[in-house]
Amino acid sequence: MSALSPRPAARLTDAHGRRIEYLRLSVTDRCDLRCRYCMAEDMQFLPKAAVLSIEEMGELAERFVARGIRRIRLTGGEPLVRRGIEMLAARLGALVGNGLDELTLTTNAMRLAEHAPMLAAAGVRRINVSLDTLDREAFRHITRFGDIDVALRGIAAAQREGIAIKINMVALAGLNEDQLLPMLDWCAANGCDLTLIETMPLGEVEGDRSDHYIPLHQFVAPLRADRSIWPVDKATGGPARYFAIEDSPVTLGLITPLSDNFCATCNRIRLTVEGRIYMCLGQDDHVDLRAALRDGGDVDGLIDVALAGKPRAHDFHIERKSTPAVARHMSATGG
Repeated sequence: MSALSPRPAARLTDAHGRRIEYLRLSVTDRCDLRCRYCMAEDMQFLPKAAVLSIEEMGELAERFVARGIRRIRLTGGEPLVRRGIEMLAARLGALVGNGLDELTLTTNAMRLAEHAPMLAAAGVRRINVSLDTLDREAFRHITRFGDIDVALRGIAAAQREGIAIKINMVALAGLNEDQLLPMLDWCAANGCDLTLIETMPLGEVEGDRSDHYIPLHQFVAPLRADRSIWPVDKATGGPARYFAIEDSPVTLGLITPLSDNFCATCNRIRLTVEGRIYMCLGQDDHVDLRAALRDGGDVDGLIDVALAGKPRAHDFHIERKSTPAVARHMSATGG
């Protein structure tokens, strides 16, 4: 046990009795894309002094695993742009089977081909890839300057390393609402599952998010008109509800933070690259672990404070010209 923890710490349970077993660890707020629903085109990123070192992230992650975290997902920003990511992945991968059930990652796949062997060696067995369209021009428009061929090569490289791929597709009215069926067919042909996500009102972006918000029951209407779908009992630690699709090997996940709140079963806690625990993605309350970690303070006590303050539910809403639920961007918190 770390010298910073003089006593065995209790398992992670919040004030509503929910067992917290899933840590989303943001390793950077930076990204090599600028997706329109996620970031402003001209982003201001954190200075180096404000972010945790790779060693500090590893120490905090180990602390959380000692307290009952069973799954860790590395997030960002784009986690594969962080220098030293290979050292962190190896350190956390060594915990798999030693308290940790799974180490996973969410990426835009721009650097996945380069890093896939390292991730496989670290014990990463599945990855979520953010991919909102297969149309080359639409992809470039949504990401502002991304190259879909690079992403597809990254996916193929990860699969060659034995890593399972799940595609995360944000539903965007007017941008990709006609591309669900082609994406499903591509996933079926390439051995990927698919999760659809409603856009979330986090951080100021150019334009009005409500112009592109579409509830998932509308987004999946073309699928329901074409094939039967039915719920399946599958749990991956995240907020998605899963469905089987007639005549398809693809498992379809739906994440509906706006149209169908899923907070009652929240088992997650988020640690940002600054060392802040945000008790809820959709609220600003947080506890800062960085100073306590660096000064020998009571890190476990602060974690307990965060758990006690974790709200029952977020308060997302998205109306025309409404302000974001929180000012920080998703990249600052970790997806």
